[in-house]
Amino acid sequence: MKLFTTKIAPNPRRVHIFLAEKGIEIESVEIDLAGKGNLSADFIAKNPLARVPVLEFDDGTYLAESVAICRYFEEIQPEPPLFGTDARDRAVVEMWNRRMESEILGQISGCFRHSHPYWEGRITQVPDFGELCRATVLERMAWLNGEMANREFIAGDRFTVADITAFCGIALGRIPKIRIPEDCGNLQRWYDAVGARPSVAG
Repeated sequence: MKLFTTKIAPNPRRVHIFLAEKGIEIESVEIDLAGKGNLSADFIAKNPLARVPVLEFDDGTYLAESVAICRYFEEIQPEPPLFGTDARDRAVVEMWNRRMESEILGQISGCFRHSHPYWEGRITQVPDFGELCRATVLERMAWLNGEMANREFIAGDRFTVADITAFCGIALGRIPKIRIPEDCGNLQRWYDAVGARPSVAG
């Protein structure tokens, strides 16, 4: 297998952290997004949406989307369980992972895409939408800070894919200058703890 990726982007980073938590090592190929390597004919043949990451199987077929790739590796190597342990736990992890995608990662990504010079000429930017995303994610961080008052991780007492999604989203915030507010101590405690994990810090 081979992973086409860009480690600094949030969605590929989700897969890299996930694999590190599992102790899985596979060959990776860095795609130069700044140089528009994802728009080459060769890469588009792998993923017509021109997005990383993409997993290439040994039979020459491809799988895109970070969560789909993570789910594949969860199936072939269940331990440690990062998508939950039973039906109810998996549903809870799914709920929190989707919340972290829409309320944290999605909002910060929206701000980045619609306010940063990197995206000029790549997408149609709507600056007002970018600023709406900025305001929204600060509200969501305040909400999440309250949620984290009595538990160690996003979905409960164990590290899961929901933590990976939330961490990668908040880490992306450094580019559009979105930080955890000073009064969100619970969220900052969680963020620092996740950032110190070998899968993240290494």
